[in-house]
This record gives sequence, structure tokens and C-alpha cells, in this order.
Amino acid sequence: MNTTDNKTLDICQIKALLPHRYPMLLVDRVLTWEANKSITAIKNVTANEEFFNGHFPHKPVMPGVLMIEALAQTAALLSFLTMGVSPDENSIVYFVGIDNARFKRPVGPGDQLKMDVEILRVSRGIWKYKAVGTVDGAIALEAELMCTIRGTSDASKPAVQ
Repeated sequence: MNTTDNKTLDICQIKALLPHRYPMLLVDRVLTWEANKSITAIKNVTANEEFFNGHFPHKPVMPGVLMIEALAQTAALLSFLTMGVSPDENSIVYFVGIDNARFKRPVGPGDQLKMDVEILRVSRGIWKYKAVGTVDGAIALEAELMCTIRGTSDASKPAVQ
């Protein structure tokens, strides 16, 4: 896939880079990205999301853990784009850590979660990112994420050796 000319990605290009599928694919479009630096993507939150049936029927709220997951998927996209590779079925991106996660406002049906992720550093196979999710310009959540990319055969080995 040639992703170097166009700095946006549609859902088909995203699915070529992420193994996630419905209902766990939480990135709808990449608006812009710059290798080794940052990415901006969106998740259109709709009333049809399966999790709203139970979280909460009287006041639908997107679970915080899924908002973090959406940021992590955005970060994974940035990593693959930065490396200039398309992962194969043996590539998995794992969380190594989540620091300073803060939830500032609820996200619900009709909201568009805009996700801005920047690379803070890459060291010994660990990627660290600053991630912020906003709705209508207001911060909904922010966190520092750490991830690593592993092959499925290496999945049980420690992230840092």
C-alpha cells in the first residue's frame, strides 16, 4: 500500500494496517499523519454501537477503556505508517503501559471523537505516545500510551528483555 503520497486514510486503508474488525475497530478515518511525529484520526460514535445497549441504557456513554483503545489503534497506525510497513497476520500491537489517563467529559452517540497522537519516543522496541481525544474541541480524555509490536510467536516473551 502506498501511504506516503496521501496523508489521509479511509476505512479500507485502515483495515489494511490494523487487524481489528467490527465491533473492535475504533478508527473510522485518518485525517492527517506525519511519519515519526503525529497522527490525527476520528471515530464517529453512533447510537448503533453495541456497547450502548448496556453502558448505559438510560444515558449512553462510551466506555473509557474503549476510548483508550481507539487512541491505541490510532497510535498503532502511526507506528506502522512511520515504519513504512503493512503488518501481516502474525503482527500484533500490545499495550505495555498506560500512564496519566484522565477522562474529562463523557462521549456519547452523535459525538465525533477526534484523536491526536504524537510519538514521544521509541526505545528498545517500545513506542511511547502522548494521546488526546477531543469532542468539538473540548478534551474528552488524555493519556500516555506505551506499546510494542510483536509477532504472534513472540507474544509470550517479555516486552523488554
